[in-house]
Amino acid sequence: MIYPQVPNNEKERQDAVNKYKNLKELSSESYDNITSLIATICDAPIALISIIDNDTNFFKSTYGLDIKENTRTMSFCGHSIHSDLDIFIVEDSRLDNRFCNNPFVLNGMAIFYAGVPLITSDGYKLGTLCVYDCKPRILNNNQKTALKILAKQVIILFEKEYQNTYLNNLKESLKNRNDELEKFAGIISHDLKSPLANIISLTQLLEEENKNLLSEDSQLYLKYLKSSSFSLRNYIDGLLSFYKSDSFMTKNNEVVDLNVLIEEVKKMLLLNDKISIKTNFETPFATTDKAALQQIILNLVSNAIRYNSKENCVIDISFHQDEKFLFFKVKDNGNGITQENYAKIFELFQVLELEDYSGEKGSGIGLATVKKVVENLGGTIELNSEINIGSEFMFSISK
Repeated sequence: MIYPQVPNNEKERQDAVNKYKNLKELSSESYDNITSLIATICDAPIALISIIDNDTNFFKSTYGLDIKENTRTMSFCGHSIHSDLDIFIVEDSRLDNRFCNNPFVLNGMAIFYAGVPLITSDGYKLGTLCVYDCKPRILNNNQKTALKILAKQVIILFEKEYQNTYLNNLKESLKNRNDELEKFAGIISHDLKSPLANIISLTQLLEEENKNLLSEDSQLYLKYLKSSSFSLRNYIDGLLSFYKSDSFMTKNNEVVDLNVLIEEVKKMLLLNDKISIKTNFETPFATTDKAALQQIILNLVSNAIRYNSKENCVIDISFHQDEKFLFFKVKDNGNGITQENYAKIFELFQVLELEDYSGEKGSGIGLATVKKVVENLGGTIELNSEINIGSEFMFSISK
């Protein structure tokens, strides 16, 4: 018996084997179907998908054989991957000095062998798709062709399995990183908001207790200090809200009374009598994630109020649905947005040269959060706007 030689590119070949050998994304049935099929086509009692791994010939799938591996030195497949032939055939191993003393030949299990190398796109031979018989024989051309075709199919399954595993690992990694980032944002927000709240409270206290004692400059400085503190607080709240929006990746659907939801939004915004919110609902009920929808509406209505310099702010909210989507529109009579800024306003940290009614600029987080939540819910958001006339935000949510 002659032991199979080791290919010249064994190190690189083994690296390729390591890439695929432990994949478990596809069920074994995917491979078992191939070994069963090729055994039937070739009328062979044994069919294997083998992977030559270091000193072991590991069987990814077996048909007609109970063992899961044997040593590389005893394997026919070790010779097959070293051969330059596209199909390695041994018609009678008892007459071949490479195999005549092999234990599997001596016990009559492996008299006939035919194997096609499993070759990656980089040219590395991982193992074989092979058939065995306990008697001498030959394969016809159709059987040889089928063996070659199904060997390519095994490689396709390997690659699909690798890509699926890679994407799942990447998804898990991104989830873990996002969880860490959200946790970090929460901690930072809490650690920043506590001293910030103290700054705001102390500034207000200082202003009230020394109202008639402070110079105009000092009063102006306190005003700037309060304004900056409120801006920073809003920025922190917005940042935390953006990273928490991933919690809406999985919908928690329920029947939502839209009239009740709008009333809750009004209470959150502490509206005055110069702000009017009108509704036009095809039906007052929608089945969706209430928390997500409330966050979207709250952000859009809040912006409609902030960026409106008119004496009376009017906001119209409408809703209709079809078989697949819920459709909402939030329309205002505010300052409007130029068309070249339509896409920019949905980008994170993209701050336009727009000031709200108090003279402050936005954080560039609110509408980015809205877009993220809408897309997480399987929808899209669009904008139509005209300067000094108003804006319409139209968004959908998949059912």
